[in-house]
Amino acid sequence: MSAISDITPELVNLSYKPDPVAPAGRVGLITLATDFNSEDDLRRILPSDVGLFTTRIANANPITVDSLRAMADDLPRAARTILPGFGVDVAIFGCTSGTAVNGSDRISALIHEGLPGCKVTNPLLASQYALRAVGAKKIAIAAPYILDVTATVAQGIVEQGFELTRVLAFGLENDPDMTAIPPDALLAAALQANSDDADAVFISCTAIRAAEIAQRAEKLLGKPVITSNQALIWHALHLMNYQNPVTGFGSLFDQTPPTA
Repeated sequence: MSAISDITPELVNLSYKPDPVAPAGRVGLITLATDFNSEDDLRRILPSDVGLFTTRIANANPITVDSLRAMADDLPRAARTILPGFGVDVAIFGCTSGTAVNGSDRISALIHEGLPGCKVTNPLLASQYALRAVGAKKIAIAAPYILDVTATVAQGIVEQGFELTRVLAFGLENDPDMTAIPPDALLAAALQANSDDADAVFISCTAIRAAEIAQRAEKLLGKPVITSNQALIWHALHLMNYQNPVTGFGSLFDQTPPTA
């Protein structure tokens, strides 16, 4: 075997046209250090010409109101690590419960410290826009969290003017356990949470694999089903003025976000 000192590197002698990277736009995801699901789930929904670029925020299980509140301080640092020098078209925060605990405005402000001027969304804000877009006023909720975290998310929905018909929680406090919920169990929970007077069902949490059952749930329920990751991508694509259709993830993608 030759020693590296015996080999002189040579430049490639080729002429080629570089392929564009994420030609239709770049989405920056800030997800939890303990998240097992968001990156895979969001990439399944995103069109192939839009790139997803991820960084992680420091946090630790169990997922409680206190731990969700504590992790927000790391958002500016995490935001600064997304493609520094290049930037993204939209930054998304991948935690519904963390947004509910800290407040959507604070989450956006902290991300803007690291990414000044960037368009920003989060799953709670995106889901509220989504529920309005499908014309829903009375909402049934299914969520994986412990009860007080679930109540905080539910309160975040109520504060935006929605009425709740029923709220169900799996009572889980660790991200791996949330991601391990089978999609069919999430579907069953959505059916159980539903009531005749609910205009839509909201399945909360970016750590669960709910987006893939949204369309099936809509067919069974005969009403819109909104999930955190589905709403995140829907809102992010509109913020970046993406025009091509997205199919297979529910009727939400046929809607345009309200202006307010």
